[in-house]
Amino acid sequence: MERRLVERAQHGDREAFAEIAFVVSPRLFGIAHRILRDYHRAEDATQRAIVQIWRELPRLTDADKFDGWAYRLGVNACYAETRAERRGREAFHVRVTDHAVGDSQTRVADRDMLERAFRRLPAEQRAVLVLQYYLDLGHGEIAEMLGIPLGTVKSRASGGRSALRAALEADARPGIARGIA
Repeated sequence: MERRLVERAQHGDREAFAEIAFVVSPRLFGIAHRILRDYHRAEDATQRAIVQIWRELPRLTDADKFDGWAYRLGVNACYAETRAERRGREAFHVRVTDHAVGDSQTRVADRDMLERAFRRLPAEQRAVLVLQYYLDLGHGEIAEMLGIPLGTVKSRASGGRSALRAALEADARPGIARGIA
């Protein structure tokens, strides 16, 4: 984000902030959607993050670090949205197919299986994996962005990958795939 634009917004320039929000909102939504896996909840988290950015912007000490700071607020908004979801959790339904599938159907089934596995991860692990693989950030950058120790980032990334692998392997077992206990 352009430093002068951030500085103007820090001093209350609403037009500058509107420009910032216009640029940063799609990025925040992309991260939120990948973490939360739900369009409407991602919209809510993005809105929450934009409001938080407006409120906290005057306290940002280094305008050059705006992007990382904004992503951190976005991830924190996702965490808040996840906590809110747990309080009002809806029933989770998995559709199972028993018929043979073709190539395109196999890709869709694989993507659905990966989606289900990813949803089972805690939001903290999903956030680290999204930042690592979607934004292509290194562990050090993620640690700085989220304000957590490097070891925590590495642990969440490793744990997330392991949990994904285990969930995918469990779902691939014949009895599980057909819904048989």
